[in-house]
Amino acid sequence: MKTNPLILTLDFGTQSVRASLTDNKGDIVFLAKEKYDPPYFSTSYGYAEQDPNFYWERAKVAMKNLTTSAKDVINNIVGLTLTTFRDTSVQLDRMLKPLRKSILWLDQRLAKGKEKLPKAHWAIFTLIGMKPTIVLNRARTVAHWLKENEPETWNNTYKYVNISTYVTYLLTGNLVDSCASMIGHYPLNFRKRKWYNVKQLKARIYGIPQRMLADIKQPGEILGRVKDEVADEIGLPHDIKVIATGSDKACETVGLGALNRDMAAISYGTACTISVSNKKYHEPEPFLPAYPAAVPNWYNMEVQIYRGYWMLGWFAKEFASDLTNNRKKIAVEELLNAKLVNIPPGSNGLIVQPYWGPGLRRPLARGGIIGFSDIHTRDHLYRAIIEGIAYSLKEGLDSIQKHQHHKVTSIRISGGGSQNDDICQITADIFGLPVSRVQTYETTSLGSSMAAFIALGYFKDEIEAIKNMSHVSKTFYPNEIHHKQYLYLYKNVYLKMFPQLKSVYKDINKFSNRSV
Repeated sequence: MKTNPLILTLDFGTQSVRASLTDNKGDIVFLAKEKYDPPYFSTSYGYAEQDPNFYWERAKVAMKNLTTSAKDVINNIVGLTLTTFRDTSVQLDRMLKPLRKSILWLDQRLAKGKEKLPKAHWAIFTLIGMKPTIVLNRARTVAHWLKENEPETWNNTYKYVNISTYVTYLLTGNLVDSCASMIGHYPLNFRKRKWYNVKQLKARIYGIPQRMLADIKQPGEILGRVKDEVADEIGLPHDIKVIATGSDKACETVGLGALNRDMAAISYGTACTISVSNKKYHEPEPFLPAYPAAVPNWYNMEVQIYRGYWMLGWFAKEFASDLTNNRKKIAVEELLNAKLVNIPPGSNGLIVQPYWGPGLRRPLARGGIIGFSDIHTRDHLYRAIIEGIAYSLKEGLDSIQKHQHHKVTSIRISGGGSQNDDICQITADIFGLPVSRVQTYETTSLGSSMAAFIALGYFKDEIEAIKNMSHVSKTFYPNEIHHKQYLYLYKNVYLKMFPQLKSVYKDINKFSNRSV
């Protein structure tokens, strides 16, 4: 084995791509970042599309910048990993060229779900209470939308793959991917980490023929080696192994060192998640699967808020645009964050239910804000959104703990929101648990690198990798007085909101002509 080994990681986010070199002590020794401009196109309201080759071109720029800066240590690279945002498919023709722009995970278009399912299947889904979830899953499956709106594209689709699969193909020439990257609207049996058989009940939901799917491997397996022509263009040594890891949130959980059922991992990103890792397969909520982790033999029990901290950007744009012309060019969210401390815990009774996008458990839900009075200001509403997201994640954790039959004792936190101390403290106060950050905000890149070092034998297992590579930098302990205040609002107000508003949301959806 090489001394001073490095892993090259490509981390594709919704807003930018990062190329980094990480050593086996957990230090990211070189990092190059390329922002997307624009991150996506909206040809119609709620649409979000981007050319899949655009991501590859930006990644090559980032890697070239990295190899130029790190030319003295390039030969220490022992492997390459890639991790991407989820649920963004690429439709390929027989020459394995994209047929259209990718429809991103945050796109809001819905299919009508015209493709019929057997009546017996609908009867089963209705009997067990899954029908609304299945209807939403089909509506949000890009394959169904293409069949209904772009039949020519669908008829010419030879392979239907995730964006991570396509980038792996461009890197290695192999159309293959990790099962832990297939998080989204794909017919994957998460428990068994393989594609469903075409005749199985859940395979039919997505309407994607098995012949269109790429081969999948397990985390830690070799997906291929970087093609010589790619290595020469970027400035890399030849024959670098590409190692299977997982999706962005899966790698983030590893980077946080949250690979045990005593610890929850929170990601405050565009989508917010809370997850607990377990070696046994437990569904975190009814009808919601646990996902394969980025390392072997683990599952991530995860609950997601579809448009989590995206809401803060939305709020800044819609309600705080007057702050954009500040002389120091500070981000509006940072200016709003600076005022969090001026608003008391609980935002003087203002409560937000952050369902700005439908979830699998509650497909008909909408966002809700209650408790307004004349004392409330813009700053109250901003803090209430942050608190509402944490309430929702706490509800998710309650469900996870119930299903794994075990209590969590601590939390690790990452994502853009975790960079603010007040947000971390609010989180600790709401959960009543210590909340810790690790040594870097680039936890997705770190976790993907850790998974690769384990796969290559630099560590005997994930426990040794965490001990050597993931280090707590700061811990926030709950204020017991604030926790009691939050607990009162959580139990007596927040948890009652959805049951009380469920029928109202149903009528709103009917009015809006959405699938019901």
